[in-house]
Amino acid sequence: MRSPTTTRPRSAVRTMARLAMAAVLAAGGVLATSSGVQAADNPYERGPAPTSAILEASRGPFATASQSVSSWSVSGFGGGVIYYPTSTSEGTFGAIAISPGYTAAWSSISWLGPRIASHGFVVIGIETNTRFDQPDSRGRQLLAALDYLVERSSVRGRIDGTRLAVAGHSMGGGGSLEAAATRPSLQAAVPLAPWNLDKTWSEVRVPTLIIGGESDSIAPVYSHSEPFYSSIPASSEKAYLELNGASHFFPQTVNTPTAKQMVAWLKRFVDNDTRYEQFLCPGPSGFAIEEYRNTCPSY
Repeated sequence: MRSPTTTRPRSAVRTMARLAMAAVLAAGGVLATSSGVQAADNPYERGPAPTSAILEASRGPFATASQSVSSWSVSGFGGGVIYYPTSTSEGTFGAIAISPGYTAAWSSISWLGPRIASHGFVVIGIETNTRFDQPDSRGRQLLAALDYLVERSSVRGRIDGTRLAVAGHSMGGGGSLEAAATRPSLQAAVPLAPWNLDKTWSEVRVPTLIIGGESDSIAPVYSHSEPFYSSIPASSEKAYLELNGASHFFPQTVNTPTAKQMVAWLKRFVDNDTRYEQFLCPGPSGFAIEEYRNTCPSY
C-alpha cells in the first residue's frame, strides 16, 4: 500500500519531471558555457596550440630580440643578456631569470635564452657577481635580476610582474631552489643538474621541475636531484626528469628533451596554459629518458 505522501496526480508528476529536466539542461548549459569561457578566456595564453614538433624545433613561434645588460647598470647581480619576443600584439609576457653554474658564464647555457623567449617569455640570463658564488648567493641574484626586469629594464613594459620564474644549472640550479624557497609567489622553478649542500626543500611551494643526468658525477642524482625532488611536499606541483646517460654538463649543449619539458612547464605554470598538460602527464618517454616522476597538475 502506497503512503499518501508519495501519491500525486499524473499531470503534476509530468510537470515536475519537465521542470526537473529543464533545470538539469539549464545547469548543463551553464556549466558548458562557463567551461568554454574559461578555456577560451585565459588572459595569459600565448601562441598557437602546442605540438611536439613546435616544442622540439630550434625556435618557437615568436620572433625574438636581445640586449646586453652591463654589470655597471645593475645591483645585486652581474648583468647578463635579455631575450624577449618582439611581438607587441600579444600583451605582456611572463619572465624567467636563469643562472649559470659554478665558475661558468652565461654563455655556457646561452642557447636557452632565445629558445625559451621564442615561446613567449622574457628571459634574462645572468652573469653572477663572481664565478665562485654559492647557491644561496645565486638564488638572491636570480631574484635581483627578476626585480630589475620588472622595475627598471627597458623591456619592463612587456612583462607581467605577477608571472615570474627562475632556473639555473648546477649551483645555479641549487640557487633556483633557494629563490623558490625565499619567494613563494614565483610561478615556476626549473633546476638543471642542481647542486646544493641543503638536501631538504620542504618549504618549497613553487611548481618545480628538476632535470638531472643519469651519469652526472659532480651532482649525482642520488645525492642531489632525487632527494631535492622527494623533499618537496607532495602537495606542491613537481616533476623529476632524468636524462639517459647524461653528464653534469647536459645543459651546456642544445638538448631537446630539456628544452621541451622546460617550455611545457613554464607554459603550464607561468601562463596557466592547460594545453601543455599533455606533455607533463603522463610525461616524456623514449630512449633519451631514463626516468620521469610527477604529481601531475591538480586543481
